[in-house]
Amino acid sequence: MRKLNAAVDRFAYSHPNFGIPNLMKFIVIGNVIVYLLAVFAGYQSISFLGFSWEAVKHFEVWRLVTFVLIPDTGGIWGLLFLYFYYFIGTSMEREWGQAKFNMYFLAGMVFTILYAFLVYLFGGITMSIGAEFIYLSMFFSFATYYPDQRVLFMYIIPIKIKWLAVANAAYFVYEIFALRFPLNLLPVVATLNYLLFCGDMLFGSVHFRRPGQIRKTVNFKREAQRIRREQQSAPYRYKCAVCGRTDADHPELEFRYC
Repeated sequence: MRKLNAAVDRFAYSHPNFGIPNLMKFIVIGNVIVYLLAVFAGYQSISFLGFSWEAVKHFEVWRLVTFVLIPDTGGIWGLLFLYFYYFIGTSMEREWGQAKFNMYFLAGMVFTILYAFLVYLFGGITMSIGAEFIYLSMFFSFATYYPDQRVLFMYIIPIKIKWLAVANAAYFVYEIFALRFPLNLLPVVATLNYLLFCGDMLFGSVHFRRPGQIRKTVNFKREAQRIRREQQSAPYRYKCAVCGRTDADHPELEFRYC
């Protein structure tokens, strides 16, 4: 898992402009347009955007992308959810950068489509999939990075994101047992996306360090203590660890900590 996460970070670092800038803005706008089209022209008018392997087999390949533009719910609650997802998505894009966030959302789409294809291939079942669990897995990533961020639950009650994430996880478990196969495994597919991008951070605190790593940590602390003792007895306050120049000898220099 850690190697996969490192590979994702290397790709995002090497290709910072990969993907669509401000991706969630376009997804939310697309959802609003599709919802208005369904309201004024009937839900049959947006059926050509939904996911269907039978249709994809007949070269309607746009369905592999447009299924994320079909809103899961409508009305005022649908708009509020879209606003919340936009807030989460833009926050994660600022945290990760354009490339990594686009890869996260794209990976969620690919995992969902791949699962639907396997169900169709081996079970002959055509699934009607949406982006609901992709958005919810995105919420998990936001809660991992900002667990103490407060939001207004039901837009009234202030609550920390981490507790909403716990409720979200409980909802995932409920869906696994409440839905019938194959829909009940879609939450599991969504968490695969989350584990790929956030698993290293999630489990980073639960690890065992090798003795060499412990010695390096101890040596670093010892070196920091030595530097502090040296600074207390020396006629200067700051000293460059690379060139050895001090603020006493070169007052024109600006010293900073890395």
